[in-house]
Amino acid sequence: MFSRQIGIDLGTANVIVYVRGKGIVLTEPSVVALAKEDGSNRPRIVAVGEEARLMLGRTPGTITEYMLRYFINKVCGQVRIFQPQLMICVPSGVTSVERRAVKDAAIRAGAREAHLIEEPLAAAIGANIPISGPSGNLIIDIGGGTAEIAVISLGGIVVSRSVRAAGNKLDEAIANFVRKRYNLMIGERTAEDVKIQIGSALPMDPELTMEVRGRDLIAGLPRTITIGSNEISEAMDPVLQQIMGAVKAVLEETPPELASDVIDKGMVLSGGGALLRNMDKLLTQVTGVACYVAENPLYCVAKGTGLALEHLDFFRRSLVAVH
Repeated sequence: MFSRQIGIDLGTANVIVYVRGKGIVLTEPSVVALAKEDGSNRPRIVAVGEEARLMLGRTPGTITEYMLRYFINKVCGQVRIFQPQLMICVPSGVTSVERRAVKDAAIRAGAREAHLIEEPLAAAIGANIPISGPSGNLIIDIGGGTAEIAVISLGGIVVSRSVRAAGNKLDEAIANFVRKRYNLMIGERTAEDVKIQIGSALPMDPELTMEVRGRDLIAGLPRTITIGSNEISEAMDPVLQQIMGAVKAVLEETPPELASDVIDKGMVLSGGGALLRNMDKLLTQVTGVACYVAENPLYCVAKGTGLALEHLDFFRRSLVAVH
């Protein structure tokens, strides 16, 4: 019997799991890493979210292992006859030491085999971009912690950039803006809600508004304000400009023949950041290159990891080598 094949997108905001024959089966907020205190049964929190993700491939490797085991058990059950094959997405540019540590952790967590694929490649496969041909394709994957931009041709990354300017930084920028302009303290979850409800990469006419509740920094009491989408665009602009700068840098470094392909076909936008209103329009406006949002952008990376595993022989050359 064929062992279960599982693709895992270890994202900053969410961990998304793809199972062959079933598609996306699990979306959970990323990660709370726990470790037991010496001589105590009470676990302590070692890392949460982005910090936990950054620990992938770093000591202690047991944290990555526990996390992977948790998701394998959740999908396959605690008792299983067959060990699964895993395809794990890693950020572009991880070191060989980190790659080896992630792969080793996956095997210790119960995988029969573990393969690694870089995030932009997985996003491109999940977005149904034909990465194996000689033509150039540009993918922009905006997640919670990083925005990854890459030009892909012949199954490999030709030029890429990764910037720590993405969903979490947008939330932070909104919270800082509200604090400075309105003397109102709001939490990151509220800031994220504002981004989702009324956020836009470009000013809107007519603009959207919403009520936001927080704590008045002077009086110390709860207070409610009404805020508009154009203010939120202003708040997010410095972070968005970092992403635009990275996209422009990739376009400038792209060989002329591949750049010509990108101009003809346009850029593809994936990840949770693709859901921000007018993000595609801003990219088109800034670069002069058409930009399209992938279908189900949030799931492109997870779907791509699963498809790469399903068609392993076809995509084998595109995978991250682990020595």
